[in-house]
Amino acid sequence: MADINIHRAHRLGLAQARKTAFRWAEQAEAKFGMECTVIEGDDNDVVEFTRSGVDGKLVITADAFDLTARLGLLVGVFRQRIESEIEENLDALLAGGVAAKGKAKAAPKTAVKAKAAPAAAAKKR
Repeated sequence: MADINIHRAHRLGLAQARKTAFRWAEQAEAKFGMECTVIEGDDNDVVEFTRSGVDGKLVITADAFDLTARLGLLVGVFRQRIESEIEENLDALLAGGVAAKGKAKAAPKTAVKAKAAPAAAAKKR
């Protein structure tokens, strides 16, 4: 097993950080076949991501992104390359680079859940 830990401080504030993390999740789903779930909270959000051989989460706060991932044995062989690509992608999004800009996309596959499950359930009725 190999682990990836990436920390990036930012000055986006929580609202813009949420948008950036959502774009990151869209890209992870499209490019790497990840299944992402966004869990919104009051003072932070968590993007949980998974696919065969990879499990992890991206914690979003008003001033930082903290990504942790556990790679399986087969995928772990490529840890350095995977970590480097995640860092480049996240840095580009945080810098407002080309990866963050683009044409509007169709609605993402990413599921969005709120911490307050009873309120979310009430909205579905």
